[in-house]
Amino acid sequence: MTSTAEGARPARTNALVRAVSQWIDSSPENQDRDPEALLWGRVAKVAEESGEVIAALVGATGQNPRKGTSATMGDVERELLDVAMTALCAVEHLHAAEHVPADVMALLAAHVETVARRAGLT
Repeated sequence: MTSTAEGARPARTNALVRAVSQWIDSSPENQDRDPEALLWGRVAKVAEESGEVIAALVGATGQNPRKGTSATMGDVERELLDVAMTALCAVEHLHAAEHVPADVMALLAAHVETVARRAGLT
């Protein structure tokens, strides 16, 4: 059974993703950017965040002998979640011009179902 608070979580998450995405779009640095440049920036940011995951993993596993162990698996997890958040904000940005805000949590759930089906898990 799902509590009321748990049931409200996707709606709150959608609202927060939308708020962060709008905050990025409305920042003074982005005010005069071409819409295509904004989109490219959003997608490129996902790749940049992915690089931070790799850096954290290198640090957590001590792959750089000069630095030794300089991160934790908690750092790796946080960086992975940054990638997910950045990607969700980019998806929300794709839908920003629509009259009805995107339900990014529903889009994510549908994609998870599709990938699970392709893997033969559903």
